[in-house]
Amino acid sequence: MNVHNEIQYTEFENFISAKLKTELNHDLHYHGFHHTEYVLGVMDLIAKNEGLSDREYILLKTAIWLHDSGFLEVYMNHEEKGCEYAKLWLPKYGYSSEDISKICGMIMATKVPQRPQNMLENIIADADLEYLGTDKYEEISETLYKELVAKNIVRSEEQWGKIQVGFLSSHNYHTQFCIENREANKQSQLARLIEEYDTSL
Repeated sequence: MNVHNEIQYTEFENFISAKLKTELNHDLHYHGFHHTEYVLGVMDLIAKNEGLSDREYILLKTAIWLHDSGFLEVYMNHEEKGCEYAKLWLPKYGYSSEDISKICGMIMATKVPQRPQNMLENIIADADLEYLGTDKYEEISETLYKELVAKNIVRSEEQWGKIQVGFLSSHNYHTQFCIENREANKQSQLARLIEEYDTSL
């Protein structure tokens, strides 16, 4: 089997970007199309020193386009649905079964708690949650709070604050870039949250 068949990436990108832009629910204040665009941009920042081959770069971008595509149909366990979409859609664009297996691994690496197993999975996992260690943290986390309230998953700001303390406490970055450039800021955000919500964690 020729695993290095020609991938029609541009055609796939046109298909998936149009689908996400028009079909994602408007109550996805955090997980909307804008989030996927943000993760694609951050990935370039993280990946530039990782020595990716052209094909690895294409597979990584493809996985990012698909990592939240499951929200088209479900809310919980959307990563598994995204893998189903990968298997359904990608063969039409020249992706091999080996490519699709790697892409599904990357999609699942974004599932919390994150457990990436290789370099590509490390990159997508960190790109997805890079904002935790940036000055955009409060603004972006507010959109997630709004989304979870809309979904009746979170009931109050106090509950949300405690969830965030637990989440930031247990989160780890996996790439050298994020460890060196985002971890310190994330710890500052965590210290502020602990003080604000007077938690024993």
